[in-house]
Amino acid sequence: MPDLNNISLITFKDWTLRVRESTDPAPRLLLLIHGLTGDENSMWVFARELPSSYWMIAPRAPHDTQMPEGGYSWRPPRFANMNEVSLDVQRSAAQALIRLVDEYAASVGLDASSFDVMGFSQGAAMSSLLAFLYPDRVGKVAILAGFVPRGLGEFVSQGSLEGKPFFVAHGTKDQMVSIDQARASIEILEQAGAQVTYCEDNVGHKVSITCLRALQKFLAD
Repeated sequence: MPDLNNISLITFKDWTLRVRESTDPAPRLLLLIHGLTGDENSMWVFARELPSSYWMIAPRAPHDTQMPEGGYSWRPPRFANMNEVSLDVQRSAAQALIRLVDEYAASVGLDASSFDVMGFSQGAAMSSLLAFLYPDRVGKVAILAGFVPRGLGEFVSQGSLEGKPFFVAHGTKDQMVSIDQARASIEILEQAGAQVTYCEDNVGHKVSITCLRALQKFLAD
């Protein structure tokens, strides 16, 4: 099991990151992307028992939510949700994450020519966006209580996710992102050629124990 005491908080460039390094001789990078009102600490509840071969980084999103709950967002606060944001705005966030991966990996001597990504809710939308925009860079993708954002029709029709492994977990009682939206997102992913492993459970806006175990298996295989 990974040593949770070895998760460090660092400042890198303009980013605040939580990092868990790996002693594996050939570690693989896993990018953890939190949801709306989250921060660099939010994703570790899902990462506790993931393979020690993963070198994990969890960045804090760049935008203050300006909401009573506080926290951070991957889109400007004037937008109510990711589906209201134009592809150009979302693309700038995706480009920033790719630059972060490249610059951080170079700073520690890590090969991140291909990396995996896992996101929750709004972070799941960002994860799927990264896969659509950078299919040659992103390997496995885990979409937790999230959705595929709008405006990706041309990428879907091009089959840009051909053969790419996706894991999708969603709760039938989710009132933040409906189960219908999650199921529609799976259809979009499959139309784009992705190989989707789906775990559905009778929970709200969270990941059930059953789906968490399935996630661990997906990333370990």
